[in-house]
Amino acid sequence: MNRIIFHIDMDAFYASIEQSDNPTLRGRPVVVGGTSNRGVVSAASYEARRYGVRSAMPIFQARQKCPDAIFLSVRMERYKEVSRHIMNILESFSPLIEQVSIDEAYIDLTGTDRLLEAPEEVALMLKQRIKEETSLTCSIGIAPNKFLAKISSDMNKPDGLTIISVDDVPRFIDDLPIEKVPGVGGKTVQILHDIGVSNLVDIKRLEDRLLIKKTGKFGKRLIQLSRGIDESPVAPYTESKSISSEDTFTADTNDMTILKEQLLVQAEIVGRRLREKGFKGTTVTLKMKRADFKQMTRSVTLDEPTYSSQSIYEHGLKLLETIDTSNKYRLIGIGVSNLATTDKLSKQLNLFDNIEQRGERWENAEKAMDTIQDKFGRDAIKRGRLLHKNDPQIS
Repeated sequence: MNRIIFHIDMDAFYASIEQSDNPTLRGRPVVVGGTSNRGVVSAASYEARRYGVRSAMPIFQARQKCPDAIFLSVRMERYKEVSRHIMNILESFSPLIEQVSIDEAYIDLTGTDRLLEAPEEVALMLKQRIKEETSLTCSIGIAPNKFLAKISSDMNKPDGLTIISVDDVPRFIDDLPIEKVPGVGGKTVQILHDIGVSNLVDIKRLEDRLLIKKTGKFGKRLIQLSRGIDESPVAPYTESKSISSEDTFTADTNDMTILKEQLLVQAEIVGRRLREKGFKGTTVTLKMKRADFKQMTRSVTLDEPTYSSQSIYEHGLKLLETIDTSNKYRLIGIGVSNLATTDKLSKQLNLFDNIEQRGERWENAEKAMDTIQDKFGRDAIKRGRLLHKNDPQIS
């Protein structure tokens, strides 16, 4: 039986919500990401995109390209609320839904042809319901696998519908530029161009050994994709791979006091999110971006998994001390990866392991802080070194 996979991608999601909530913004260039020049573009309306404004572009560049744009701060809680509504709509069509981000998801409709209409009719019904209930448009790709569905959903934006049948797959792969393949970044594109790969079909002409030598394990996936093969399932639930937080300074800085203070703020956020989700992690990663936008990361693997904000901060601090502070920085962030649920970890603990008492005390104290903040608000209790802080350094 041929699979029927949908990829649903909301159109300019954040910006479209802002235009829907405030009708005076409709038809005007809208940029979401912040009102200062220090941030980056989170989303741009299609009106702003005509001027060359794109996601991840620095705000100051977006202003240069489109001076008349309306610049708005991110309202993440509102976007999450709309996202939940959309996912509920999708669930009414199939239980096999994999949400891959706040504004996109896969649906597996394989074998539902006797219960539902033809795939194209289902897609039109789905688009209509989303439009009626949220005033937003989406683009949908339909294909025999996730790889092709994702690419096809991007082909006729906004409000598009693209179908790739089993018979269409060879022709589609013949015409697909290699840079359009998910996971193929700038460096990989250059490597592949150097060995004669322009379109995905060119992979078939290479020796497997050469490709894997040049691109590593990802080469094996490229070989499969070049044949139109992607057997990855639509997974209704996937555990978080990492949890992180970052912020951009209002002014570039190499002041170690400011860097340490903001690192602690981010460690608090990450630790709390880990505890809320019931995860602990064993890899702490520091992320920093210089004034010239060059990004660097440093990581350390812990002996014991943690969700303690204090532990995350202390390891982040050691990583920070390896950074060259003769440069000024515009962004700092920290994350924890290699996660496992606390339930799973408790089962794996050896009864004779000696858990460091100091770390355990911090974890207990932080869980108590979480309880107080949940009941009385985030400002009800703070660490002493953050009592004065009202985020004046952060955009």
